[in-house]
Amino acid sequence: MTVFGVHTGLQRTTVQELFDLWDRIEALGFGWISIWDHFYAADLTGDPECLEAVASHAALACRTSRVRCGSLVYCAGYRHPAVLANAIATIDHLSGGRADVGLGAGWSQVEYDAYGIPFPSVGTRLDILEEAVQCVRGLLHNDSTSFKGKWFTLEDARCAPRPVQERVPIWIGGGGERRTLAIAARYADGWNVPFVSPQDFARKRAVLQRHCEDARRDPTAIRCSVNLGMATDEDDFAAQFGNLREGVRPGVLMGGDAELVDRVSQYVEAGAHQVNIALRAPWKLDGLERLARALGLS
Repeated sequence: MTVFGVHTGLQRTTVQELFDLWDRIEALGFGWISIWDHFYAADLTGDPECLEAVASHAALACRTSRVRCGSLVYCAGYRHPAVLANAIATIDHLSGGRADVGLGAGWSQVEYDAYGIPFPSVGTRLDILEEAVQCVRGLLHNDSTSFKGKWFTLEDARCAPRPVQERVPIWIGGGGERRTLAIAARYADGWNVPFVSPQDFARKRAVLQRHCEDARRDPTAIRCSVNLGMATDEDDFAAQFGNLREGVRPGVLMGGDAELVDRVSQYVEAGAHQVNIALRAPWKLDGLERLARALGLS
């Protein structure tokens, strides 16, 4: 069964606007709401107006009552995995066992530079991600965890109280076919990629399956999801995505009800177990409401 969700960006908005948005998303019948992890707006404009991720994730857990409460994705480059795992365990309690956690390697250098956080090569960032996901997985899934890597060391580390769920789902975000998908194949419960075409999604999913075979892991154990933008017109598209807009255009929905449903169906046919509509302020919910009705969610 396909899950339909909404990924809510935290830039240029207020807490009350987010509360109202989350209330409406849940009322429309979507099964998932997630937040991102950025300190600056995720549009390469350098705009610093962005709410913090862990606090927003906790607020989401408290505000909602039914949806899965996800993160797509926390940045391994500036979130120590032990600190993050403890936060997620508490968020799982706040949500009554509805929390998911996503991890990624990080990409927005502007916020690293502004805060004096080292921004190493992509290979090093992926090395950090691969160690971080093992640490988070151990802390959330096991009673105690020991790990010794280049970037992180844990010694009989415990995360208590334990999460409500026996196993909090862990997602890896990103589309890198050599390293990111290999990391997902080895350690993730879910894989998410944003703003790709249905054809690219299908191809990357096939690469993930090959990595699963190499890791001797059943590919059906990993849920595959895609984040898709939605815009009413070009002005709305530009307002949401800023300097990123041409790069994300292949994965942004526009048009009437039939066009929206047809495009979403292409991703489902390509193997998406979950489709998330990635919204950013200024919040325009007409398209989301039309899509929910067309999909029979509300």
